[in-house]
Amino acid sequence: MKIVAGLGNPGPEYVFSRHNAGWLAVDHLVNRFSCGTPRMQFSSMAWSFFVNGEKILFLKPLTYMNLSGKAVGEAVDYLSAGWEDVLVVYDDVALPFGKLRMRAKGSAGGHKGLLSILGRAGTLEVPRLRIGVGAAPDARGIVSWVLGNFDKTEQKELPSLLDKSAEAVEEWISVGTEKAMNRVNATQ
Repeated sequence: MKIVAGLGNPGPEYVFSRHNAGWLAVDHLVNRFSCGTPRMQFSSMAWSFFVNGEKILFLKPLTYMNLSGKAVGEAVDYLSAGWEDVLVVYDDVALPFGKLRMRAKGSAGGHKGLLSILGRAGTLEVPRLRIGVGAAPDARGIVSWVLGNFDKTEQKELPSLLDKSAEAVEEWISVGTEKAMNRVNATQ
């Protein structure tokens, strides 16, 4: 059993915001795997399917970013999954737009959605895929930057970034965190 949780915020005003990069990645994966209509489960939109006999659950928490730990924790508890079998996919302003980084553990680095999940997990050992959205220009604050929409240049590059994100998640599903991390990070 593996869980892939893409972080974001519900509501039409956030659909193409930088902060919804995790949601966009899950949307891309759901389409790629033809998962169909989601169920409302675990305070999330949820899709499940099987890869080589292993159940995979895609989640888009509906709790808003800062409470993501509630939704992901519900799924982990109900399914008796280990936190090492959860991949959190989220935006990261510390990475340039288009870059990906996978890690097996670490701090939240200021990301409140990941902080909520780590707090709920009670451990820093939760795998994550960080999607680079770039740093805020000096004139804009971080909140307005991440809640703002991708610009026109980024929108053109977004399909390629989502393909790379999907490939990274598929790699994690297939070979686990350590091997996927080495491959994903080496290609960036």
